[in-house]
Amino acid sequence: MFPGNPLLLLGLGLSLCFTTLEATAAGPPAGDFPPAVDSYHDQQTPSIFEKLAHRIQREPLNLVATIIFFAAIVHTFLTAQFRKIAHRYQRRYEAIEELLPATVSSPDTGRVHDKLIFRAQLFYFMGEVEAVFGIWLVPLFVAIIAFHGWSTMVNYVGQVNVGDAIFVVVIMAMASSLPILRFTETMIAKVSAIGKGTPVSWWLTILTLGPLLGSFITGPAAMTICALLLRHRFYSLKPSQLLKYATLGLLFVNISVGGVLTQFASPPVVVVANVWNWNLVYMLTHFGWKAVIGIILSNSLYLTLFRKEFTRLASKVPDEELDQEGRRPIPWRITGVHILFLCWTVANAHYPVLVILGLLFFLAFVSATRLNQQAIALRPPLLVGFFLAALIIHGGCQQWWIAPVLGSLSKWPLMIGATILTAFNDNAAVTYLASLVPGFSDPLKYVVMAGAVTGGGLTVIANSPNPAGQSILASRFGELGISPLYLFLGALVPTLIDGAAFLLLP
Repeated sequence: MFPGNPLLLLGLGLSLCFTTLEATAAGPPAGDFPPAVDSYHDQQTPSIFEKLAHRIQREPLNLVATIIFFAAIVHTFLTAQFRKIAHRYQRRYEAIEELLPATVSSPDTGRVHDKLIFRAQLFYFMGEVEAVFGIWLVPLFVAIIAFHGWSTMVNYVGQVNVGDAIFVVVIMAMASSLPILRFTETMIAKVSAIGKGTPVSWWLTILTLGPLLGSFITGPAAMTICALLLRHRFYSLKPSQLLKYATLGLLFVNISVGGVLTQFASPPVVVVANVWNWNLVYMLTHFGWKAVIGIILSNSLYLTLFRKEFTRLASKVPDEELDQEGRRPIPWRITGVHILFLCWTVANAHYPVLVILGLLFFLAFVSATRLNQQAIALRPPLLVGFFLAALIIHGGCQQWWIAPVLGSLSKWPLMIGATILTAFNDNAAVTYLASLVPGFSDPLKYVVMAGAVTGGGLTVIANSPNPAGQSILASRFGELGISPLYLFLGALVPTLIDGAAFLLLP
């Protein structure tokens, strides 16, 4: 082994990469992937299974992309196990460090340490929920290149609209700023004061008022604020594991449902509002009031079930004077500027360039007023944006089966089907693909939206704000983070309540 060997390997690797790119660039012209739904010309095929089989035969990559997509979903449910394996390697490394004297070292010991550290880091990475769909983009890109060449992969990714992912990153960063948090906390505190600021009053106010704010400041912003307030005002009291997951399930479901009061804030509504001609009046009269009833019923049920534990938590409330100690007041002018930045981002949500310019201006303003600020944590927003962008890229390859499946269902099965599909795919993707189904009647449009927002809390991937809440609250659930199974169980009851509200209320 000589010193130049790593450089030689790097040179050979780069040479291989450039040779591959040159070969693929010189290959056949870029294909059309994924094919447009109407390009299959199978509208007259009665059987859904025959239709799907024909589409696989026409484009085998459809099946490969879907297998990769479901592999990513399975990976999402296994992230806790990967983190558990990572902890095991970490403990083995720490045990070796404690047993061996600091003066003892050898090449063999160093190699063992390096292997344990590498394996621990690898499994930690595999256990990052926000990284899962990004990891599975690698086999997806390889499959597209293998079937259709490099140009097709580049063309597909280049045409994917990641504006929502950019918007989520920016709105999360702005909503997590200290002036916005203090302003929102003050508003919620005034409502909570009606219940004398007890844990139950904070819990109920955050889970009722917070999600409804999502219809105006968007779901990601509402999720960020609610999760941060719950972490400080509720999870810091160390409730039982059962109540932790019940609260998390309520938060995710309520945020998803609470965004339907308007047509401009919730991603699953935004992507179809113009196509289906839904305005503010329509959203309020068909969805908004039912969502409010569903949220109140769900919160009331969980409050009744856990009333004894809330009584116990009341004794753990910290002294208010200590809680406020060292908190400098923030001038209202700075808070007002932050609110204007949020309004700018929401108003220009469909123009990524303006959103990014707004973020840069915002960061400059935060730097200039740093005496009244806290550091903007960009890592969680960037991870969530990466998650959402990867999910959108995967989701674009699934329209070959989602559209015919949704189009073949009647009212009740469509409601249930949209709810189930949302659990395994972002609800905005479900409603968007439903908008591509020809001949959708108004009642079917209603139930697919109701199903999409109802199922938005069952999993982390079901609604774009969920990874933000998961990222903020994961540390409160121990070293292994949030269990997808327990999250599903915690969200199941409010999901059923909201579904019943949308379908049974007139």
